[in-house]
Amino acid sequence: MQTAKFGVQMFNLKEKIVELGAYETLRKLSELGYHYVEVTQIQMTEENVAELRRASVDFGIKIASISAPLDTMPGMPGESLTKNFDKIVNDCRILDCNFIRIGMMPIQLMGHMDQVMEYIRNAEAMAERLAEHGIELYYHNHHIEFEKYDGKCLLDIMKDNTSKLGFELDVHWVQRGGENPINVINRFAGRVSLIHLKDYRIGNMNVDEEDFKDMSKFMQKFTNIIEFAELGQGNLDIKGIIEAGIESGVQYFLIEQDDTYGRDPFDTLKDSGDYLRELGYGDWF
Repeated sequence: MQTAKFGVQMFNLKEKIVELGAYETLRKLSELGYHYVEVTQIQMTEENVAELRRASVDFGIKIASISAPLDTMPGMPGESLTKNFDKIVNDCRILDCNFIRIGMMPIQLMGHMDQVMEYIRNAEAMAERLAEHGIELYYHNHHIEFEKYDGKCLLDIMKDNTSKLGFELDVHWVQRGGENPINVINRFAGRVSLIHLKDYRIGNMNVDEEDFKDMSKFMQKFTNIIEFAELGQGNLDIKGIIEAGIESGVQYFLIEQDDTYGRDPFDTLKDSGDYLRELGYGDWF
């Protein structure tokens, strides 16, 4: 019997949250048939947390996870687990949420293995601390975590040097990092309860004669045509990814599209949801 659910990662709704507010944004998601969300790109003020709670109750939406960095990055002020631990734990209690996810490690650490290892140790210690409150901590990958150190990619180094820390695998970024998402999901079995589900598309270059007059600009266009895509509109094996996720212990598949290229994000979420229903997963919403 399957227990996994499809939900929405709210990154691609950040402008809607500004426009409509958290409550009305979740109302729209419920109208599209979604009942699970991961909260990100929203300030966790007392008012916003209350609105998320109210929407959760009114629309039958489960707050699957919330976002918080281990420490804030330079130039990106806000709450962090290190500085605002009690407040973030209390937010989880209010929202009936037991997953916290880290969006990424501070990018300036990349390439400095001693600093990376210190970050990994701190993340593991935070995961152990949160576990005392019934909360699990997950790390979300991009492509840069597939940089190799002595022949081993950073994401595997993180896995092999932790036991409490979980991993929220983003299948588009895994593909962009040069690995097969299904293989990575299988490799992280038992450590992955959350997956970011998005497709991977090669876009249209729209080349004209002017582009060939400056080869550096042409090559920039040529090498930057990868797009985030609605499910079923790219080249990833979405069904295979879902099946591998179930075998590996995934609880939530969270639909995300970092850039919708001018489309209304609610329309893209409808397309992705319709595709999953066509695959036979209608009961997972």
